[in-house]
Amino acid sequence: MKRVIIVEDETAAAVNLRTMLSNIEPKAEVVAVLESVEESVEFFSGEVEADVVFMDIHLADGESFRIFKSVDINIPIIFTTAYDEYALEAFKVNSIDYLLKPFKEDDLQRALDKLRRLTATERAEGREHIAKLVEEEPTSELRTMLVRYKDKIIPVDMDDIAFFYTFAERVTLTTLAGDTYPVDKTLEALGQQLSSERFFRANRQFIVSRRAVKDIAVWFGSRLALNLTIETPERIIISKARVPEFKQWLQSVHLA
Repeated sequence: MKRVIIVEDETAAAVNLRTMLSNIEPKAEVVAVLESVEESVEFFSGEVEADVVFMDIHLADGESFRIFKSVDINIPIIFTTAYDEYALEAFKVNSIDYLLKPFKEDDLQRALDKLRRLTATERAEGREHIAKLVEEEPTSELRTMLVRYKDKIIPVDMDDIAFFYTFAERVTLTTLAGDTYPVDKTLEALGQQLSSERFFRANRQFIVSRRAVKDIAVWFGSRLALNLTIETPERIIISKARVPEFKQWLQSVHLA
């Protein structure tokens, strides 16, 4: 195990994985750390040599499966995820492995040992299974969100939503009027159902509506800070890697 690629948008998680690898495989070299679907597509479009890719399923700009829609990756993949139920559904074949966050060195060691044992046929089966996952039709677009408020269920029109926010594994939506309701979906699941023209996954904490964007400030490290028309629980920062995609979204979106 000499050359390693990490696809991970959480800096702490990437650093932790690097540390574990250095302890388990001292000769392993991390040749790239990629933070988004967009960056990964660009990277894998060129000539890439590596022994394994550690790939987070849920990236800031969408599911990592989107990467495979644009480029072919023949390098063995070990997926990482914080959502056990998702992984169990997605990886019901022995030729694909995943690590459930937070994982330990023993878990990493087992995944690497399994990778070494895979035959060429099993690796090919793994690539075929990923291709099937990528080909799955996306869930239909949400037009109304049903939320619970006390003993009632309230329909909220998607045009009235300012942003979705996650904290401590709890997701809420806030309307343009400033009302906040709990949501029983993850941001990852919402990202597959929301209109990509109207909503943008700003980072791991926020999905924002175009209707709510008031203005944008240039932030440290070539990042952007979004200001919405209503108050947010914390500052919304767009990473440097995602700035071009955000600008393109902001310029091209058309609201009814």
